[in-house]
Amino acid sequence: MQTEILPELLDTPVGREADTILRSCVHCGFCTATCPTYQLLGDELDGPRGRIYLIKQVVEGQAVTRITQRHLDRCLTCRSCETTCPSGVRYARLAEIGRELVDERVPRSLGERLLRTSLIHTLPYPRRFGALLRLARWARPWLPARWRDKVPPVRPAGARPAPVVGHRRMLALAGCVQSVTTPRTNVAAARILARLGIDLIEVPRAGCCGALAQHLNHPGTAHEAMRRNIDAWWPEIEAGAEAILVTASGCGVQLKEYGERLRDDPDYAQRAARVAALARDPIEVLGSEDLGPLGRPGQGQRVAFHPPCTLQHGQGLRQVVEPLLQGLGYRVAAIQDAHLCCGSAGSYSLTEPRLAERLRENKLAALMMAEPDLIATANIGCQLHLAVGHDKPVVHWLELLDPDEAGKSFSSPGD
Repeated sequence: MQTEILPELLDTPVGREADTILRSCVHCGFCTATCPTYQLLGDELDGPRGRIYLIKQVVEGQAVTRITQRHLDRCLTCRSCETTCPSGVRYARLAEIGRELVDERVPRSLGERLLRTSLIHTLPYPRRFGALLRLARWARPWLPARWRDKVPPVRPAGARPAPVVGHRRMLALAGCVQSVTTPRTNVAAARILARLGIDLIEVPRAGCCGALAQHLNHPGTAHEAMRRNIDAWWPEIEAGAEAILVTASGCGVQLKEYGERLRDDPDYAQRAARVAALARDPIEVLGSEDLGPLGRPGQGQRVAFHPPCTLQHGQGLRQVVEPLLQGLGYRVAAIQDAHLCCGSAGSYSLTEPRLAERLRENKLAALMMAEPDLIATANIGCQLHLAVGHDKPVVHWLELLDPDEAGKSFSSPGD
């Protein structure tokens, strides 16, 4: 694609990056076939090709309007288009650049500003978010149905395993929302790895990975979170930690991009690249280990597995969890349109609730066709989003491997 980017923008790293990405697009349109919002809305400007054209207009200095902003807001950044694209267009990064440039020129409404600011200042902080969640659980009977459904039930984490005596150690990202709403995910990971002779350590000073602020067009805030985590982890990395296990696939994408996002920071670029190289999704760790000590916990239970976009498109880990579950005794059902987003997409379910609900309805319909005993996924956002409107348990797939929970029934979302 030919471009005529504004000279003053082309003189910046961001402008040159946008120019390179735009020139890699051949406008073939293959991406529209796998874009969830294009399938819902049928509007070219609500598909990747149309949004790329809108961003091209922005960087070339053409008029930017609220309409431009809305079409870019409606993008899930699910990266399904990147999996489909034969030219390797880095659409997600281009969308980030476009949104930031548009937000500089088009003011948002007071309601949008308040929502986005409140999300950035609450969700990444477990204490703040935990206090709000406790209040919401207390007030749940009096909340409107739409908000009542978004309040997750209490799910006790259970006991962490005793430290493993040995030389293998990994770090775990405690996370923010996941650590408050589904703490048993990391506990399950620690129990599993303990059976395999690996000690999993959470460093208290590490916190949110920075993805939420990045998604809401606050890269400076996101970079602060990245630097804080790097500083917290670095002593453990120097002491020989062999990996950083990230049990939320959305956070996993973010960590694996630390090196790219901080490449121009002279104080952090090298360490950020090291952290990115150490980041591992649980399937990357367990897929190379002998899982014999876990036995066969599945006992024939039928599982509908939803692979999050951040796992299959963001990290390129497709069709890898399902065979592992099958090998451990679960019956994993084939799901129609498994490549499509469920509508959670980080903060998307809060900023674009109507589209998110339609996408969830479609995804749940596909999952329920399999008549599963339970639904499993690999990301906290998907887990909470998909737990609404039915009585099937929705769990992180690591819980299915937890040796201390094997054979026990899982609670339903409303329990």
